[in-house]
Amino acid sequence: MHSNHFSQKILQFLSTLKTPTALPSGVHVLNPYQEAEVFNLCKRFYTQYYADANPRNIILGINPGRLGGGLTGIPFTDPIKLQTICGIDNDLSKKAELSADFIYLMIAAYGSPSEFYKDFYFSSVSPLGFTKEGKNLNYYDDKKLTKRLTPFILSCITTQLKFDINTKTAYCLGEGENYKFLSKLNEEHHFFETIIPLAHPRFIMQYKRKSVNQYIDAYLKAFN
Repeated sequence: MHSNHFSQKILQFLSTLKTPTALPSGVHVLNPYQEAEVFNLCKRFYTQYYADANPRNIILGINPGRLGGGLTGIPFTDPIKLQTICGIDNDLSKKAELSADFIYLMIAAYGSPSEFYKDFYFSSVSPLGFTKEGKNLNYYDDKKLTKRLTPFILSCITTQLKFDINTKTAYCLGEGENYKFLSKLNEEHHFFETIIPLAHPRFIMQYKRKSVNQYIDAYLKAFN
C-alpha cells in the first residue's frame, strides 16, 4: 500500500494520538487505538474504504463515545454496523449506538458505505473521547477540560488537514456548543472557508426520531 494513500495517513495519525495529560480530576480518556485488536479493525476499515489518494470532505463530530467510536476506533460506527454493514467481523460486544444508527441510515440514503467514504472522512473535534463517573463526557462540558484540550485539538485538526482534506467546507455535527467552539477556532486559525452545522445524530435519535427522514434529507442537501 502506498504511503500517500489516505488510509496510511489516517492510520499513522491514529497510532500516534497521545492522550492529553493533566486532565481535570475524575476525567478518563478513551483511547482505543492503543489496543491491538481495535487498531487491527481500524486497519481493515481504512484499508477497505480509503486505500486511494482521493481528496475527502471532513465531517467533525464532538468526541467519540464509549459505545461507538470510543469502542471500535471508527467514528460513528458501533460493533454491529462494523460487522453487518461494513463486513468487518469483530469480537467486540454487539451493542447498537444511537449516533451510529442515524449515520448508517444516512449513508444508505447516500448510496453505500463505499460511495460515502469515497467522498467523506469522519473525525471529531477531539478524536479521543472522555468519561466521568462511567458516563460519556463532551470536551466542552467542563471548562477546565476544554482549556487543557485546546492545544491537542488544534494539533489534531492541523495534522488531518494534510491528508488532502477539502478546506472549502467542513461539516460540524452539533449545532450548539460544538459548532460554537469550532467556529471560534476557525476564526482564529482559518482552517476552513465555511463550516456548515448539522443536527447531531444523537440529538436526532433521542428527540426527533419521528423526523429522521427529514434530517437525512437535510444532511444530503448540505453535502450537495
